[in-house]
Amino acid sequence: MRVVLAEDLFILRDWLIRTLKEHGCEVVAVDNGPALLRELLDEDGPGPDVAVVDVRLPPTFSDEGLQAALEARRRRPGLPILVLSQYVEQLYANELLAGGEGAIGYLLKDRVTNTEQFIDAVRRVAAGGTVMDPQVISKLLSRSDARGMIGELTRREREVLELMAEGRSNAAVAVGLHISESAVAKHTASIFGKLQISPSADDNRRVLAVLAYLKR
Repeated sequence: MRVVLAEDLFILRDWLIRTLKEHGCEVVAVDNGPALLRELLDEDGPGPDVAVVDVRLPPTFSDEGLQAALEARRRRPGLPILVLSQYVEQLYANELLAGGEGAIGYLLKDRVTNTEQFIDAVRRVAAGGTVMDPQVISKLLSRSDARGMIGELTRREREVLELMAEGRSNAAVAVGLHISESAVAKHTASIFGKLQISPSADDNRRVLAVLAYLKR
């Protein structure tokens, strides 16, 4: 798997490079927004399987990394992007989800210190999945304009919804909550009914539908 990594902090960039390489990835690393965009749009190379991108990059240190990644995705539809951020920024999550497609991820930087979780997120996004940090999901769930229907969910249904929104399958949700898959299926059906979302067998479409509703 070929990974384009954009991170300006040397210590973190070095750790990410070593971690990715240890798990069989080929890594191309850059440390600023313009270099990231050039690398993602380079038509002479093989192209990345996934981009792992810090939101804030030189030269502006605002949201240069995110905007470069989104611009590359507009010009290369479906380009897998896993964004790393220091803080929960709902606006960034909204921008990532605006296209209504998969192959998108948003993780807080303190989450990448868990090697297994980080590598799993990279692979899931590269495979076309959606990975959202639990803290981002919690913020989306707490939005005032979503509280009406969200308030109709039971505590267990909220727990199931949060795990679904992280991109987990019914089997993974069942393991995480120590319940049966049939119970997860029932909770999922109830969630879709209360949120007025048509169920889908496609996990990624299901997650995106839920998130798209919650961010309206």
